[in-house]
Order: sequence, then C-alpha cells, then structure tokens
Amino acid sequence: MEVLGIDVGGSGIKGALVHMETGEMLTERFRIPTPKSRKPEEMADVVAQIVKHFDYKGPVGCGFPSVIKKGVCKSKGNLHKSWVGKDVAKLFGKASGNDFTVINDADAAGYAAMNYGIGKDMDGFVVMITIGTGLGSGAFLDGRLIPNFELGQIPYKKYSKIESWAAASAKEKEELSFKKWGKRFNKFLELVELIVAPDTIILGGGTSKDFEEYKEYIKIETPVIPAGLQNHAGIIGAATACLVDHPELNEV
Repeated sequence: MEVLGIDVGGSGIKGALVHMETGEMLTERFRIPTPKSRKPEEMADVVAQIVKHFDYKGPVGCGFPSVIKKGVCKSKGNLHKSWVGKDVAKLFGKASGNDFTVINDADAAGYAAMNYGIGKDMDGFVVMITIGTGLGSGAFLDGRLIPNFELGQIPYKKYSKIESWAAASAKEKEELSFKKWGKRFNKFLELVELIVAPDTIILGGGTSKDFEEYKEYIKIETPVIPAGLQNHAGIIGAATACLVDHPELNEV
C-alpha cells in the first residue's frame, strides 16, 4: 500500500510515494523550489504540480512548516503572513483535487523516526529537532505524538525567536564554521533540556547528516542522536500521518 507524502519547506517542496508497511520511498524524491513569495496560492500550485507529477489519486499526507491545528495554519513561521488562519488542507485539496492530511513538518519527521527509524520502540519523552530554514521540533511520549511543540520559537536575546540565530539558515547566511554554529545550536539544546527535560533528542533535517562535524560542541547531558533518514523523513512521516485520518488505508 502506497501513500503520497509531501514535505513543504522554506526553500523547497518535495514529494514521493511511500510504502506504508516498510516506510521506504518507492520513487525518487520530486522537488520544486518554494516560490519566493511564500504565499498560499503560489505554494498550493506547486503542491498540485507534485501530485500531478505522480499521477496520484488517493489521500495525501503533508508536513507543513508552521503550527497546524485541524489543518489550519496558526502562525506564519518562515512563510508569508497571509498563511495565518488559512485552512491548508482545504487549500491544497482544492488545488490538487485530493484529500489532504496536514501536520507540522517536525511532527511529520518525528513520525518517520518513531515508526520506521531510530526512535522505533523508544520509550520515554523523545524530542525530534529538525535543522533547516528554521528549528522545528516534534515531541513524543512513549511513542505518542504531542503536536505543535514549537521550541524554535523561544525568544533569545535580540531575536524574536532562537531559530533566527541557531538554524541552518543562520549558519549559511552568516557563513559560520561548524564550530561557531555548533556552539549556537548547543545553546538552543541547553534551553530545550532546561524547559522540557527530554529523555532523548533526535536530530533530523539536512544538517543532521553533518553530525560528525559539530557533535563535539554539543555539551548537554541528554543523549543527542541523528535520525539517519535526513531529508526523506518529512516525506515518509507525512505519508504516515495520513493513516490517522484514513485508517482504511491499513487494510489496503
């Protein structure tokens, strides 16, 4: 049984067909750059193009870089302010003709890690941190999702949110070495450890593949491990989330 998973990011929108029993991607990842405007209608058009590319007719799972409640965007994140209050599931569904399940992108990455990756069968309080344009976070207690754990939004010094200072986008924009950026990221992890005291932190997103370059600068007591699924996790987890709204897919 296969489901189309789509991962909406600040720089690119990606999709692939996912085998739901194994969590493996059945196709190559298809990526289209996120429109520079980052506005709803333009991004919905890109999502529809991805659905059309796979000639896919079933329900779609989608990870979205913002707080999502019942398919509705509650904060703009790194997107355009006009997203706030938009029913993302309805907008993408109208553009593509498919039924959409939309969840926070870090929650989606967490679903992948907890169902098919390094977090499978992991008990306790696990926090997934995705390192990219922002710092996404997903939280799981004994394998069950606690949605919209937006730890990257913590205010820090002169910044309205710490992800503006410690995300991969800050490393790229300021041309920081892994040492300088790693110390910033460690400060973020110190706050995560202080505020929510997780048992384990799993790192996802593209920068997780470079873990060996900055792991020596991570000084917190909580175990920190890379997810391994990297950029594919958002797609795989988004497809997995679709099963919550469509349990009948488990019987296909």
